[in-house]
Amino acid sequence: MKISAHTLFKNEERWLWFSVTSVVDYVDKLLLWDTGSTDRSWDVAMTIKEKYGKKIDLRRYGEVTPETFPEVRQAMLDATDSDWFIVVDGDEIWWQESITKVIKTIQKAGPKTESIVVPTMNMVGDIYHRQPKNAGKYKFGKYKGHYNLRAIKRSISGLHSVGEHGVWGWADGDGNQIQDRISSQNRNTFKFVDAPYMHTTFLPRGESREDDKKVPKRFKKLKYEIGQKLPNDFYFPEVFFKDKPSFVPSPWKPMATAYKLRAIVETPIKKFKRRFKNEKVGY
Repeated sequence: MKISAHTLFKNEERWLWFSVTSVVDYVDKLLLWDTGSTDRSWDVAMTIKEKYGKKIDLRRYGEVTPETFPEVRQAMLDATDSDWFIVVDGDEIWWQESITKVIKTIQKAGPKTESIVVPTMNMVGDIYHRQPKNAGKYKFGKYKGHYNLRAIKRSISGLHSVGEHGVWGWADGDGNQIQDRISSQNRNTFKFVDAPYMHTTFLPRGESREDDKKVPKRFKKLKYEIGQKLPNDFYFPEVFFKDKPSFVPSPWKPMATAYKLRAIVETPIKKFKRRFKNEKVGY
């Protein structure tokens, strides 16, 4: 049973090292493709390549727009020869226990299991604060909130990448989204694994605000919000404590004062909107 990982990146200097090195030891191969970075993300990727050698498929793919996003995902799929692959974006950092659970689930999966859904911990402001669970918008069967489809069996008939960035997903030959496929027993073919990863999608990710602006739709992802403070004994992903290149930014930087002031104003509005929406849909 071979397992690969797919990592696309553009201006992910702040988190790319932590993301890739949190999973690379658990997979047989990792595709690490740059789509036009202007910060030091390529330097990070080169350092990873130097450390892990042939296990890393490092490429400069070229610029990608929201409309051509499914094409690069399809190209990654076409370049994959493993039985399963895990999507690991440059802003996703895994705990050792979590990635181990996913790998073991894949290795033990029967023929009816085609994909794996896991919970996410979405950070806001800094890595010391998380977004509340009721802010999550994704839905997979009975699971609603901060969840994501992260591992997929490559042998699904007609598996392909479809939809521009923002509504993109994996689909089968009949156009059905992978998470919506139903087995002969009238059950979803995805398996939920309680193996969360830390998601820094709402934090700055490039070297500067200008670098983040160069990535389609990313600047809109920066959330001004005072999230739920993590407890003092919170167990952070192990990769944060390992040796890293000196030019990789520290993950321990707290939210800036200007950010905090704006977040204090905007947070009550966000809470009211979520409460109203959740009551409206009957959550």
